[in-house]
Amino acid sequence: MKRLLIAAGGGGDAITAAMVHTAMHGRHAPALVLTYAWERLVVDPVPGPRGITDFTALDHPAPGLALVTPRTAPRAPAGSLLPRLAGGLRPALGLLDPYDGTIGLTRQIEAAARWCGADHVDLVDVGGDIVARGDEPTLRSPLGDALALAACAATGLSTTVYVAGPGLDNEVSRSVLAPRLGAPAFALAPEDTDDVLPVFDWHPSEAGAMLVAAARGVRGVCGTRDAPAPVVLEDSSPLVYRLACEDALRLSPLAGALALCPSLDAAEKVSYAVCGFSEIARERRRATLLPAPTAPRPPGEPGAVLDRYLAFERARRAEGLAYVTTRRIIEDLGLTPVEADTLFPFLSASSPARRVAPLWRLAPS
Repeated sequence: MKRLLIAAGGGGDAITAAMVHTAMHGRHAPALVLTYAWERLVVDPVPGPRGITDFTALDHPAPGLALVTPRTAPRAPAGSLLPRLAGGLRPALGLLDPYDGTIGLTRQIEAAARWCGADHVDLVDVGGDIVARGDEPTLRSPLGDALALAACAATGLSTTVYVAGPGLDNEVSRSVLAPRLGAPAFALAPEDTDDVLPVFDWHPSEAGAMLVAAARGVRGVCGTRDAPAPVVLEDSSPLVYRLACEDALRLSPLAGALALCPSLDAAEKVSYAVCGFSEIARERRRATLLPAPTAPRPPGEPGAVLDRYLAFERARRAEGLAYVTTRRIIEDLGLTPVEADTLFPFLSASSPARRVAPLWRLAPS
């Protein structure tokens, strides 16, 4: 028997699901985590989620169930980190394909439950937009979470919703979410993060990275990319909240409206009706603004790359930040992979106090 977990959003939620599972059942308890292949444009330049037909070498151990393994690969031009993540997480990783809407997701979850021998589902979200009302001005990506919640409810399986690190995804703030979540169930501990910590050497999830950092005792103001305000890591940041599926459904009008939704296109229309926007449409607009592929530029001189970082560090310190994510550094400085592979080991070796894995501490000016 394997325990069945659903990552409500994407890669960051899959990593969080692995940590929540470890905290509740121990690192050696067998589990399957179902997750979307719905990744940022920096990873996958094709807007929206990827489905089963977008991958090669998926494993199909049972009808209706597709497992991602390190041998799996996305079909060009799509990109995905799920195959690498499958090699980095202890639980097995299965693919959620949302193109047949809530109806299709329900069938996939039921198939996974039969294969696992599970009569219960744990639905895991980092940040808390799974209980968003839909009208929060900072909400950006509720659709995947709401589809997963609606599908779990439709299975009839006993389902518990876990919200880890409310506000860490920099969408709905913790102060807004707190009245909806009640008392915390438990806090993630440093040892719950040990298995996933190496993943953040290459995985771009900022919410997941901040949750790991908070569980390991990091406190302070952290800057992320493309966000109106930084995130404050505090004693409440590694807390995990437990809700009954029915309670989460009452909190999420979008999930309620997605019941029996037959396709992703239909789900997008529901998102417009409930929330006034579609995150897939937003991704389409952003994709049109991506620069055309160019020949890789030669790496900058190591000294020049370091000078750029030091200027960035001084500016972020002046803004009141104490920490930044790896992704914030890469995107603000426009680092090539070669430059990143040069800069980060140098910073770790020359100033060990700067690396507070999986974040970076900004040196005082």
